[in-house]
Amino acid sequence: MKHAYLILAHNEFEVLKKLLLALDDERNDIYIHFDSKVDKIPDLQLKLARLNIIKDRVDVKWGDVTVMEAELNLFEAANKNGPYDYYHLLSGVDMPIKSQDYIHEFFLKNRGKEFLGFYQGDITNEIDRKVQKIHLFSESFRTDEGLLNLSKRIIRSGFLKIQDLIHYKRNKDISFKKGTQWLSITDGLVKLILKEKDNILKTYSNSFCCDEIVVQTICWNSEFRNNIFDLNDEGRGCMREIRWENNVIRDWTEKDYDYLIHSDKLFARKFNSKSISAVDKILQYVHVNKT
Repeated sequence: MKHAYLILAHNEFEVLKKLLLALDDERNDIYIHFDSKVDKIPDLQLKLARLNIIKDRVDVKWGDVTVMEAELNLFEAANKNGPYDYYHLLSGVDMPIKSQDYIHEFFLKNRGKEFLGFYQGDITNEIDRKVQKIHLFSESFRTDEGLLNLSKRIIRSGFLKIQDLIHYKRNKDISFKKGTQWLSITDGLVKLILKEKDNILKTYSNSFCCDEIVVQTICWNSEFRNNIFDLNDEGRGCMREIRWENNVIRDWTEKDYDYLIHSDKLFARKFNSKSISAVDKILQYVHVNKT
């Protein structure tokens, strides 16, 4: 099987280099999107995997459709060199927690399944707020403090209240679903997503955190819905260990090492350079346990 690893990176390049070492396998091609705000791309060297740093870089803004645009550019770049059996979307601060032999064997056994997580709670209000309302200045959800940013927040909030008052709702004919952005999906689903690229960027313009919604929604409303690996467990559905605390993703540390290596998941997010020892231990583990 041939796999494509698609990585969104913007910082913590020490962790990124360890991630690439963990993925360095002749069965893998690796594609990296560096946020266009990154002035100097780090020197990255691999021995076995083919490395592709995509040229179509996006100025990614948190919560904005530009996150999805960067993701689509990764899918597009990889698909041009494909087909691949699986496309894995990772952040540059993620790590595999199983060896490449284990991961490839797992996907061979589950060939054709789509690995994306679906949130289990009621998402009605969240969908209404995030993608059925117009968010002005969506490129400025997180910017430096200042009078201009304060003015944008006030105008955005006021416009959302007006939409509530008049019961405005867009995209009413779409059955939306939600889940984590990070996933492992087949060539067929990637081709369907790319077919909808222009429509995606139009539909989700001036939305909020659509990267948690787009792929789940496309998959759910297609024949690929029948191939979803696990609809009842978001973490198992995407085979990723993600720990939330107070609605914030908690970084893994060395204290979590035993938990992670005994997990039944394949990947974990996220790590940071302050706990690089945890990354080093996992890197050693996935290499030592290569069959």
